[in-house]
Amino acid sequence: MGPTPNHSVLRGHRAHRTRRAQRRFAVAVLALLCLLTGSLPAAHAEPAGATTGTTGGKAALPDVTPRPQHMEGNGDTLAVPARARVLTAGDVDRPALDLVVSVLREAGAADIEVAPLPAGRRHAGELTVVVGGIEDARVTRALRAAGGRVPDDLPAEGYALASRAARDGGSVVLAGADGDGTYYAAQTLRQLTSGPTVAGVSVVDYPLMPLRGAIEGFYGSPWTHTERLDQLAFYGELKMNTYLYAPKDDPYHRERWRDPYPAERLAELGELARQASDHHVRFTFALSPGVSICYSSPGDRAALEAKLQAVYDLGVRSFSVPLDDISYTRWNCAGDQAAYGAPSRQSAAQAQVDLLNRLQRDFLADREGTEPLQMVPTEYGDVTETAYKKTIREQLDPGIEVMWTGTDVVPPSITVEDAARAAGVWGRKVFLWDNYPVNDYGQAEGRLLLAPYAEREPGLHAQLSGLVLNPMNQAAASKVALFGGADFAWNDTGYDPLRAWRAAADHLAGGDPDTVRALLAFFDVEHLAPTFGTDPWQPAAPELAARLDRFRADWDGGAKEAALRGLLPYARLLATAPEQIRNGVADEGFVADCGPWLDALRLWGTAFERTLDALRARLSGDDDRAQQLFDEAAALAERAGAIETIPGETRPQGPVRVADGVLDVFLADARALR
Repeated sequence: MGPTPNHSVLRGHRAHRTRRAQRRFAVAVLALLCLLTGSLPAAHAEPAGATTGTTGGKAALPDVTPRPQHMEGNGDTLAVPARARVLTAGDVDRPALDLVVSVLREAGAADIEVAPLPAGRRHAGELTVVVGGIEDARVTRALRAAGGRVPDDLPAEGYALASRAARDGGSVVLAGADGDGTYYAAQTLRQLTSGPTVAGVSVVDYPLMPLRGAIEGFYGSPWTHTERLDQLAFYGELKMNTYLYAPKDDPYHRERWRDPYPAERLAELGELARQASDHHVRFTFALSPGVSICYSSPGDRAALEAKLQAVYDLGVRSFSVPLDDISYTRWNCAGDQAAYGAPSRQSAAQAQVDLLNRLQRDFLADREGTEPLQMVPTEYGDVTETAYKKTIREQLDPGIEVMWTGTDVVPPSITVEDAARAAGVWGRKVFLWDNYPVNDYGQAEGRLLLAPYAEREPGLHAQLSGLVLNPMNQAAASKVALFGGADFAWNDTGYDPLRAWRAAADHLAGGDPDTVRALLAFFDVEHLAPTFGTDPWQPAAPELAARLDRFRADWDGGAKEAALRGLLPYARLLATAPEQIRNGVADEGFVADCGPWLDALRLWGTAFERTLDALRARLSGDDDRAQQLFDEAAALAERAGAIETIPGETRPQGPVRVADGVLDVFLADARALR
């Protein structure tokens, strides 16, 4: 929702909740210290109901994101041989089948036969992969034979998977509750495969939230078509099933909502819809008419329906009408004054209800395959009872989804109680539009928001119909937070923010430990997460701050050489991380998005090194050398502070910020240390 501080329904910063969030995060920082120290051991922890440790004395269970509901060892790892058979039961969709084949080929299977199940005699030294619906008795027999569990009642989008080694090659069974579940089983197989082996496991898995994904709903430069295509593929990898197209600065979405999309833009929307379908993502098209609509005008209602019809004809079946960031203290036409009376919360709600109910009952209900309409209320960021909410609750079609941003526009935390209160005031489970990591507001100027997705309470799935994150102007950089959002929405009861954070680094680094280390250091210096208030809900550079606190304690205690020896490797890590990230991250979009911040970090990290070298020179009695190094550090810091965000790519534009309030303060204070 591209938050705007001057909106009439915004609420002030909740200082007490921010302090509570920061206290909880301080505990998590202790775990983070282990991640960035030494060899960065894997942040592995199994979900409730899973078997932890090793499988038959073999390797520990692999990390899978989103974290499965149940995963246990099932014997030795499988070696993928040169020959494999993929046997399909029923109608397996092409994306799922293609993914299975590509995973096997990447693992070393050069000869892959794809055939219906059953098919012919099995050959020794051959891997057999069965793919199909769990309702098929042949699939469940194969699942049991492979040591898998057959659940009594597998929810929608769920799947069961078993992989077991055998002398003659072994078997893998992917059994989906539906087509989505089969595709998600294939995505899990991708993560279970490492080099030429597949982990031996049994998995039963399903999502806890029905809707999981992202909403491109920010102000500023919309994502490019290429970025959206990449995002949709990424969502499929993480089992996110929802993308809402709602960029505030697409003129045809908001300001010029009545005007048809030009043919070229319409063709791009069609390609996005197909890409979404190929990756089992629901493409939701949003149109935001509230800035100028005349609710009582038949012409405006016809224009709205015509715009939706054009996108329906492209294959889109899910629609949203956001009515956020508009005024309800005035009408856009005299007709609404005559139809609904003087502007007020109640009359605005009544006009909106009439529009939305008509769309649901007379437009969507008459068209095959459509999903329930989604809407964003004008009062989207609180749980206070008002005449507006009362009218929506009592009169809005019960099938229409209502989106909600939490108890603030950018909430420092969201609890189960918050969501339950929201469900009460709106008369239904709400669809959470989470304004993290969006960075299109003043307090986020010059920032990448790369802290983990955190301070959302486990158990929210019981009160929400779904969860979407509103990302940054920087599409690829948003993947860090989206990793956590996907993990939380799938299995919030087993969610670990730091595990998901490291999983994002692993994904971007392709598993390379040096690049993972560099990324986690970079994430840390871009960790601060602001709200509309003065206090952030996630602190600045907690890992760096903890190291600097330790340094100061050692220095003040007289262990000055030890303090320098302990801190210098981390300064070198910060100085070299940008080059490591540029060389080690294959996602070119991520590197491009982060370019100004990487440039600034290289300078800040080098200034950090120079400062520590200056302190060492001072300890040795070489004050002239120390002064020279302090001056070099100051010049580097000044250059870093002059670097700005990419023009036209970020709203608001400004100097990039790197560990501000932490590293800059230390460099300034260090000159006085003796």
